[in-house]
Amino acid sequence: MSFLDLFDSGFKQRNADHFAAIVRVAMDDGIITDDEKAFLDRLARNLDISEDEYKTILNDYQSHPINPPTSYERRLERLYDLARMVYVDHIKGDSEEIVLKKIAVGLGFSPDNVKYVVDKALILVSNGVDLDTFSEEIRNMNR
Repeated sequence: MSFLDLFDSGFKQRNADHFAAIVRVAMDDGIITDDEKAFLDRLARNLDISEDEYKTILNDYQSHPINPPTSYERRLERLYDLARMVYVDHIKGDSEEIVLKKIAVGLGFSPDNVKYVVDKALILVSNGVDLDTFSEEIRNMNR
């Protein structure tokens, strides 16, 4: 096995674990709604999750470890990626915000201000900002 194979398998495993954590957040109320399912379908494609992996994770998402970002910077990066996926897919309405809020709480953002963080994230992404600007704006949004 080459070094590249080790890196690729580790990267794919992190994506699978990240996807499973998002499935776990979607399942916090015991069901996956049609809107959540559509979001998960797009997310699986973006994270390069195969159809077999997707089915396995949906059936046994609790067996995957939860690896929430340990730093605020990593949380911002994941929020940026997810907000861009929502924006790029032209998802409109309350349903995508509900899913994104649930995921943001799962990433470690405070439930008390997650609405403001998600609203700001979607505005920033719709304005086409880069990750550095996004991070700076979210970090300083209360000033």
